[in-house]
Amino acid sequence: MTGRQLFEEYKAYPGTWDEMCADNTIRPQYLQVFNDISHLPDELLHQKDKQAGELFMNQGITFTVYSDNAGIERIFPFDIIPRILTSKEWDHIQQGISQRLKALNLFLKDIYSKQQIIKDKIIPAELIATCPHYTREVHGVTVPHDLYVHISGIDLIRGQDGTFYILEDNLRTPSGVSYMLENREVTKRIFPGMLADSRVRMINSYPLLLQEILTSLSPQQIGNPTVVLLTPGVYNSAYFEHTFLARSMGIPLVEGRDLLVDNHKVYMKTTAGLQQVHVIYRRIDDDYLDPLVFRPDSALGVPGLMSAYRKGSVAIANAVGNGVADDKAVYAFVPAMIRYYLNEEPILPNVPTYGLEEAEVREYVFKNMENMVIKRTNQSGGYGMVMGNKASEKELEEVKKAIEETPREFIAQPIIKLSTVPCFIDGKLQPRHVDLRPYALCGPSGIKIVPGGLTRVALREGSLVVNSSQGGGSKDTWVVDL
Repeated sequence: MTGRQLFEEYKAYPGTWDEMCADNTIRPQYLQVFNDISHLPDELLHQKDKQAGELFMNQGITFTVYSDNAGIERIFPFDIIPRILTSKEWDHIQQGISQRLKALNLFLKDIYSKQQIIKDKIIPAELIATCPHYTREVHGVTVPHDLYVHISGIDLIRGQDGTFYILEDNLRTPSGVSYMLENREVTKRIFPGMLADSRVRMINSYPLLLQEILTSLSPQQIGNPTVVLLTPGVYNSAYFEHTFLARSMGIPLVEGRDLLVDNHKVYMKTTAGLQQVHVIYRRIDDDYLDPLVFRPDSALGVPGLMSAYRKGSVAIANAVGNGVADDKAVYAFVPAMIRYYLNEEPILPNVPTYGLEEAEVREYVFKNMENMVIKRTNQSGGYGMVMGNKASEKELEEVKKAIEETPREFIAQPIIKLSTVPCFIDGKLQPRHVDLRPYALCGPSGIKIVPGGLTRVALREGSLVVNSSQGGGSKDTWVVDL
């Protein structure tokens, strides 16, 4: 069997937007890949699939599943067929994400200062007051250039009519960008020349762009500020990414024990003595940053770090307290933020979202549970989520009880059939559902987004859950100029 036969036998799911096929016709952005692969024997595609897995193994590209007693380190599953977007589609995505991040930065500045959006009754005061990630300790703290979100991963999905929706805002310590970059390197190895054939936009500038933004945040105007990446350590699920990014940017990778605070300044311990640190790219959650302010049992953070942060002697990216803006209940109000702060209509819509504090809303959701996905407002990774069309009666009753007890901790959204793309599975091309996480960098000169992002794939047939911890994988994501 040849690659052409694999394409000819591909069958999209009925009633779903397939990104490669429309009415049994291959979309223009996939034609070059079809031409490049169609003459290859399927034995060679099997070899390339195996080679990709070996490359990931040799590079140590892993993620961690804490709940798996059989062993926590796993190779990140990778599918060899790229997911392809047109330049027009990408421009729309890019404009929508840039608009959203401008509003979210203004919201964070407002919510930690005058709170005008609450006074004008755009967002309920109790929604913020009950948000576990609203950090009162940073109220009134001035951050460089009024930028709170420096690195973000905004999750998008595509519905049955091809419309892109924002699914989630990741504004604290978003992960996955190393997989985006490594996916591209593996694709270059297994399909040399194919990217050039399709005129794919490059993404390898990301580490340089990130380093430039981090350097620009230095509170002291010096030529070569010291920037470090603060990691929880080797047992963190994203430790591979921490080492990858630190190495790519040429900055030190440090743990909390490598830093100390003296006279409201942060220093790094080196063999040549103490060296002042000006910018910290932290991959540690707020609660663990400073045991003198947050969790006293944290061994991951730096005692006194928040005092230096308040004094303005060190910048932290992303800013402390950002979690209030990516709470899933606050997410429902982001379109209102865009209208309020920018006086614009949202370019990219939200998924319709129901907060469950009001009894009549809960009643509606309970009556339509089989068409809803229930999410906990402060969990991620696919945890704390119940798919109404897959859940048992017992699971539905349990989640209803939990919602009645603490309605603020849940939202409901209609189940949307995610778009599908072809995947090389068991020697065949099969449709699988995907989402997309582009990575945006916000600096004094504006918002920059490398063209593509991390496409996550629900590798289980029919599944809508793309998280790696729930059996998902990833693909190289191409933006092509047609």
